[in-house]
Amino acid sequence: MATESEVLEKHDLEPMDESRNVQLDDEKLETGSKGELIKLAGQLRDRRNDLNQMASDRASTRDDLNAKTREKVDEAQEHREKRDELNEQVQEHKESRNQLNAEANELFDEVEEMKQDLELDDEKSIEELKEEIEDLEFKQQTEVLDAEDERELIEKIETKREQLQERKEKVDQSDELEDLIEEAEEVRSEASQHHQKVTELADEAQEHHNEMIEAYREADEIRDEADIVHEKFVEAQEAADQHHEDFVRVQKRLRELDKKEEEEQKEEREKKAEEEREEAEEIYQKFKDGETLDTEDLMKLQKTGLL
Repeated sequence: MATESEVLEKHDLEPMDESRNVQLDDEKLETGSKGELIKLAGQLRDRRNDLNQMASDRASTRDDLNAKTREKVDEAQEHREKRDELNEQVQEHKESRNQLNAEANELFDEVEEMKQDLELDDEKSIEELKEEIEDLEFKQQTEVLDAEDERELIEKIETKREQLQERKEKVDQSDELEDLIEEAEEVRSEASQHHQKVTELADEAQEHHNEMIEAYREADEIRDEADIVHEKFVEAQEAADQHHEDFVRVQKRLRELDKKEEEEQKEEREKKAEEEREEAEEIYQKFKDGETLDTEDLMKLQKTGLL
């Protein structure tokens, strides 16, 4: 897993230099001069703006990473769905293969039973049996035999004829055997085709499974980066908020100082006006007493409205 600095560097994000943060303590706020506080407010404002921009950059990067995470999760889900679909097909082909193999096994068992029943290789051919029967019949027709020999010869002929009939029946059954073998081999071939599909589909399903695992791994990796960037976003935003709060406090203190200054100036003006009025009244009294007034005194009387 990448470190915080590696993630920030990877996404061209500036790390926060805490040494550039502007500190505000209560003593400085209460005792600082107006000029000092104006300078401090500017520093707080500038640093707040920098931190807000930093937070914005980090939020944008975090949102991009979260979007990429969702894309990877969606990709993984697509591979999962395709894998599951292929696995269903694998199962269907397995069932067909197993069913056909069972059917083929039964047919081949029948073939073996039929082969054992026929035992064609150990018996005489139809032509051989026909020749033997003809020889025996010719002997019966051409030779003079006593009753016992005649009876034995007839029995041999009948036995040979029975063997010939059985042989003919077995030959007919051998044709059935060939048909049965052909059917069994066709069923086995069809089962092999299903087995081939099982192998192909299973390999394809495994590929999608591997792609799914890789997509989830990448999604986790990107999500981890997004989490780190989010933490750094919160860090910058909280620092920006603190600078804004301090900036507002300084601005409030400056307004208090302005108000105090205005009140002091007002008091000063009122005091000065009162002094001027008192002085004017004294001059006016001199005027009433008949004393001669110079130009400056006249101007003072005019200013106060007594003349």
